[in-house]
Amino acid sequence: MKVLVLALAVAIVAPEFNPGQTYVYKYEGSLLGGLPEEGLARAGVKIKSKVLIRREADNFIRLKFESPEIFEYSGIWPKDAFMPATKLTSALSAQLLTPIKFEYANGVVGKVYAPAAVSETVVNLYRGILDIFQMNIKKTQNVYDLQELGVQGVCKTQYTVRDDSKAERIYLTKSKDLNMCQEQIMKDLSLEYAEKCVECEAVTKTLKGASSFNYVLKPETNSAKILQATVREIFEFSLFNIMNQAAQMESKLNLTFVELNNTPVELLRAEYLERGSLQYKFSNELQQTPFQLLKREDTRQIEDLLNHLVTSNIAKVHEEAPLKFLQLIQMLREAKYEQILALWNQYKDKQDYRHWILSAIPSIRQHNSLRFFKDKYLANEISAAALVGPLMVSIQWVKASPESLRVESKFNQEPILRTAIRLGYGTLVRKYCQENPACPAELVKVSLACIGREYDEVISLLKLLGNAAHPASRKSIQKLLPGFGNAAANLPLKVHIEALLALKNIAKKEPKLVQETAMQVFMDRDLHPELRMVAAMVLFETKLPMGLVISLADSIVKERQMQISSFVYSYMKSMTKSSAPDYASVAAACNVAIRILSPRLERLSYRYSRALYFDSYNPWMIGASASAYYINDVASVLPKTIVAKARTYLAGASTDIFGVRTEGIQEAMLKIRDIPNNEQRLNKMKMIMKALSQWRAEPSSQPLASVSVKILGQEVGFASLDKTIVDQVMEFSKIVASQTDGKKILEALESGFSRHFVQPLLIAEIGRALPTAFGLPMELSLYTAAVASASLELQAGVSPRPADNFHVSQLLMSDINVRAAFMPSVSAHTYAVMGVNTAFIKAAVVAKANAYTITPAKIESRLDMIKGNFKLQLLPVQGIDKIAFGQLETFAVAKDMEDIRITPLVPTFVVVTQSASSEILPAEHDHRMQEEKLGPKDFTRKMCAQSLTYGIKACAQVQSRNASYISSSPFYALVGKHAFEITVSPAVGPAIERIEIDVQVGEKAAEKIIKVIHSNEEEEILEDKNVLMKLKKILVPGLKNNTSSSSSSSSSSSSSSSSSSKKPNKMLEFMGIQTWTSGRQSSNSSSSSSSSSQSSSSSSMRQTHSYVIMGEIELSFIPLHFQAKYLANSVAPSMTVLVRAIRTDHKMQGYQIVAYVDKVSNRVQVILANLTEDNQWRVCADGVILSKHKLMVRTVVAWGIECKQYKTEVIAETGIFDQKLAARLKFAWDKIPKGLEQSIKSLSKYVSRELRMEKVKSVSKQIKVMVAIVSDNTLNVNLQTPKVHTYPPVFSLCTCAIVSECIVRNDDVTSFNRKSFSHEKPHLCGQILAQDCTPDVKFIVLERKDQATEQREITVKISDIITEIFKLTCSFMFHVSVIEIKSKEQGIIILAPKFGLQEVFYDGSTVKIKVVDWMRGLTCGLCGRADGEPKQEFRTPSKRVSVDSTSYAHSWVLGGESCRDASQCLMKLESVKLEKQVNLEGQNSKCYSVDRVLRCLPGCMPVRTTSVRIGFHCVPAADSLSSIHEKSSDLIESAEAHLACRCTAQCS
Repeated sequence: MKVLVLALAVAIVAPEFNPGQTYVYKYEGSLLGGLPEEGLARAGVKIKSKVLIRREADNFIRLKFESPEIFEYSGIWPKDAFMPATKLTSALSAQLLTPIKFEYANGVVGKVYAPAAVSETVVNLYRGILDIFQMNIKKTQNVYDLQELGVQGVCKTQYTVRDDSKAERIYLTKSKDLNMCQEQIMKDLSLEYAEKCVECEAVTKTLKGASSFNYVLKPETNSAKILQATVREIFEFSLFNIMNQAAQMESKLNLTFVELNNTPVELLRAEYLERGSLQYKFSNELQQTPFQLLKREDTRQIEDLLNHLVTSNIAKVHEEAPLKFLQLIQMLREAKYEQILALWNQYKDKQDYRHWILSAIPSIRQHNSLRFFKDKYLANEISAAALVGPLMVSIQWVKASPESLRVESKFNQEPILRTAIRLGYGTLVRKYCQENPACPAELVKVSLACIGREYDEVISLLKLLGNAAHPASRKSIQKLLPGFGNAAANLPLKVHIEALLALKNIAKKEPKLVQETAMQVFMDRDLHPELRMVAAMVLFETKLPMGLVISLADSIVKERQMQISSFVYSYMKSMTKSSAPDYASVAAACNVAIRILSPRLERLSYRYSRALYFDSYNPWMIGASASAYYINDVASVLPKTIVAKARTYLAGASTDIFGVRTEGIQEAMLKIRDIPNNEQRLNKMKMIMKALSQWRAEPSSQPLASVSVKILGQEVGFASLDKTIVDQVMEFSKIVASQTDGKKILEALESGFSRHFVQPLLIAEIGRALPTAFGLPMELSLYTAAVASASLELQAGVSPRPADNFHVSQLLMSDINVRAAFMPSVSAHTYAVMGVNTAFIKAAVVAKANAYTITPAKIESRLDMIKGNFKLQLLPVQGIDKIAFGQLETFAVAKDMEDIRITPLVPTFVVVTQSASSEILPAEHDHRMQEEKLGPKDFTRKMCAQSLTYGIKACAQVQSRNASYISSSPFYALVGKHAFEITVSPAVGPAIERIEIDVQVGEKAAEKIIKVIHSNEEEEILEDKNVLMKLKKILVPGLKNNTSSSSSSSSSSSSSSSSSSKKPNKMLEFMGIQTWTSGRQSSNSSSSSSSSSQSSSSSSMRQTHSYVIMGEIELSFIPLHFQAKYLANSVAPSMTVLVRAIRTDHKMQGYQIVAYVDKVSNRVQVILANLTEDNQWRVCADGVILSKHKLMVRTVVAWGIECKQYKTEVIAETGIFDQKLAARLKFAWDKIPKGLEQSIKSLSKYVSRELRMEKVKSVSKQIKVMVAIVSDNTLNVNLQTPKVHTYPPVFSLCTCAIVSECIVRNDDVTSFNRKSFSHEKPHLCGQILAQDCTPDVKFIVLERKDQATEQREITVKISDIITEIFKLTCSFMFHVSVIEIKSKEQGIIILAPKFGLQEVFYDGSTVKIKVVDWMRGLTCGLCGRADGEPKQEFRTPSKRVSVDSTSYAHSWVLGGESCRDASQCLMKLESVKLEKQVNLEGQNSKCYSVDRVLRCLPGCMPVRTTSVRIGFHCVPAADSLSSIHEKSSDLIESAEAHLACRCTAQCS
């Protein structure tokens, strides 16, 4: 019993090492990486050694390797064995034999000490052993868990203790979940911009890890001795969420007790430095590029590599150029700064070498890159313009540190660099704060105070803060938003928008605070609509909760701005279809909110602002999303703002692709008046340039356009096309157009020149490293580099050669010959690595992909403007057949210093022995299965296509050998070796010398015709005469026939008309004539016929929803089909185009296009024919103008045997529908190939499903599209397909911008926004009909009406010119300055488009006012703002929206000042008190109107009054009130408004 109690007491005691004794252990540790299945290659490393442990009197425990051996592995597992890495063992033996010391008490490892000569890699190997001795044993529990410190950090650890008293052994097991660590040790490379998608990894993770420690302990007095310890750790990594299909890294450690002895463990006579704790410490693991590239290079070898890169990439890029470029980057990383300077000084004067150095230095990821650029810039060795690109790349790649953060002050004085540096500084701050969460707020302490009107400076700083995304800058940014700062109200809209966008990145850290700010901006309806839409955009990107989404929807229900309603509704509608995990809650909330909103918002046209969102996410954890926003206003032809964003789901990374904002260009272009259709192109260009010149002359012109670009959520650049840039372009154009430069250009063209361009780029270098139980880091990394090259050779000749004093434009009147050769090529390499990649130990599984493409071209061209001839020749390029090829291979590789072993991951074959019971299968079958060889099979496929016409053959070949025999998943399909290539070679047949394109226009077009189309004209005309007689009977009811009586004619006509209404004529259908129901009936038709026709018409209209084109068929259509089939016999060709191949045997091969124009019949014919002899394949297109609004084009395509096997017909025509233009396109066929017919049917099904088409009978074998203009800005579309569907015309499309028109007729008004209302006009008071409400006030239109005489006076003030309009009957026209006044339609019209007033028309009863497009949204008055927002129509001068049309109209009345002049207005606008008593919120209150009411002047009495409904603000009866017009409205009540007054003589 005493023994048992003692055993239990000892079982819970931690292991200790007795002083003065040396514990000898046998140690073996390995790390292997690859796929889990046997028979595939793996890579790894193993260490075997004795381990000596001894505690000395100083209470430190010493640890030393004895006889260490290192093995490397690259082979087929488990068949192949580990191979000794003798060179690696020799290189590390000195460090491995150096003992270390550490603190150890109660099973807990403390600080670790080692000499400085021992590398961090070796210290980490020691940490792997020390982690075995880390045991937190609880004395009272045998099963428990805790957060334990280990090599990987502080992770959740589960302990299980079992005692075997009979064997006197204690069995202890501890397991770690490496995905549940509080302080996990890992290091990322270029993953600062990636957002972790927590929701994506809710089910499974891409990287999973766990470890298990098993101990056998022997209890001793007050301690326990470790007899054996085994460790197994597994990490699994997969980009796809596929069960049991992932690459893995497995660590195995075995520590076995051997003996106790007294052998001392002597420390070196060196200072032992503290090297940290048990936790792994990184050195420069991720600074290594894929290890097979690495060979220690000195500066001289760098020079050789640089020389290879320059000389091998001149004519075309070398296939291995990306590999060499990666080598150059790695060498520069290992070189000292002085070596880099020496290399630069050696090659700085050689442009090609200089370019490669400047391209490689930004990728070294060290502060030295920024230091280099700073030194060379200050030394004037690199210009500011040449420095912008490399400096921006350096900032994106460099590791954020206090030294790199000081880069902002080094270049801040140079204007061209200021923008790039500021954006880069913000990026550096963000990266620095991610690595150091306690980064100080002083990093983003900038002044946002506006100095004068330097708003561009403030915008630049806001973009800096947006990139930095530091929470400390939120309040500073917030002060620039309206409602949060006193100075914000005076800032322009663009500053407000940039302030909101700067908060978007901060929302990733503080979403709730940003949501509160953005929501407050959105709910303020007095703010600019664009600012509110940007606020909505920011809100949705913060992943709104359900409550805020419902609040947004409720706000949209009451919203008056249609632009905002359309934007938010479309955003919510798009989000309802989201399948992305991180936006699942937002999608659910939007599904609820969308039911609150009205479905009519979905029918708004595309001239309203919209947000479009689309994403796709599958269970494999792969997905992508794209969103696009365009913010519009009614004044813009193009959207005012366009933003696009793309997001990928693979590692949770988000990428903002680009954003574009257009400003100013709409105003500049829209100031061009309508250009006549017959205006010459040169004159149109002059008018556009004139508009640009006017834009340049305006002192306050906005930029023509501004563009901002974001990559990985960081803004990397923005630019504005402003007056400075336009001035520079125009000055440059003047220089080029000068005679001196024209001569130089001509000499350069004649002598010939060549140019070469090459650009290397490190596209991606991302990775993650995390420690393993073995003590070595596991690296997951991806590297991609590419090199693009292009060479150009150009030589030209001019005949006759112009004189020395010629102008460049004179070259167009010469015969110009140009010969050019162009050869672009691109090579790209990608490496994916999983394994160990330290400075010494390297073993990993690698996937290497490379692609190469080259597309050479050699052309000769000739341009003769005088003769109207253009010729282009495509010449063959010799020596290059393979234009694209690539390869992907996976392999296991291990490196013993300079010796590399590479093993393909998928072997040649795998022998799998399958056992089967003899009771089930016969013995011979069992033997056959055992001998069967299963493994990867080679897959090869080659596809070729050739054009015999042009003698070109293209082939694509794919080869693959993969691991899909194990599993059919995409992951295993990628593992192996794959290759593809695309080749282009001459086709079988006669050799082709060149491909020639010859275009001839004018009188000599006939000379180029090679193949003449013949036809039997007499037979065709004779047949057409019979058809013509039948056609007249069908189309013209009541037409008298010379061979029959009028009654029979009428009867026949009626019968024909009736039959044609019921059944279409096949002959006419074939010829493209549709028997549409006529809109009018013939006068000599019978009543029954008329009734039948009307009934047929009504039925037809119901069937097609009244959107078929209505109109009588004109007989002028007949000449198109019943005259000559080909115009070649009567009209000379206008243009001939030959696209042919020139063969060595001189036979014709290619195509001929001939165009004929018959001006007499307004007919155009285009014939395309095959030039091959006896080939009758051709395409014929006929077009004719039937009337002013009728254009018809008929195209017949026939091919096959004797052109009768297949035949299709396309008819495009225009017509009139309800006095509006309409168009129809019909595609019909008799017989077409089955493949094409199946494609048409599939397309028909897709369209009918996606567009919710109604089922209505439709003619088979044809597709019809009909478009009718219903109004000035809407189109109705009717689509019919062979699957008996028709699309209802329910959607509207925006046409081009139109002139806004307001009509005032007596007391009835139709505003610019087409809102109609009536009101009562006051007597003799001026009323503003329309006014320019910008600070310039370019025009005002006033109306004054005498109610007694019913006379109206219209006054128009344009700039400083005042014009009064009266009704006149004579015709006249004259100009006043830039204003045109003339008579029109019994009235007078004033034209002043330069001032924004398109026209003012007055005929005595009606006033029509039109403003130009760029004035939309800038007007005010009775006619409204012309902003396309009818809900905001009744907006008064005080910016309130009135609920009463008369009150609104009276708000624009100009009140009188004196009551003594009876010919003037005797009223004024004032606030009135509500007469009745009001009890508001339980208090007696007095109420005053917030809307001013028209009342008589003091001393005057009302003669005529009316009732208006206005808003009142109420206060308690005892309180006083001031500034009533700034108060809110508490209730709506009626009040009396005066319309006419009579004043006494004593009035004041």
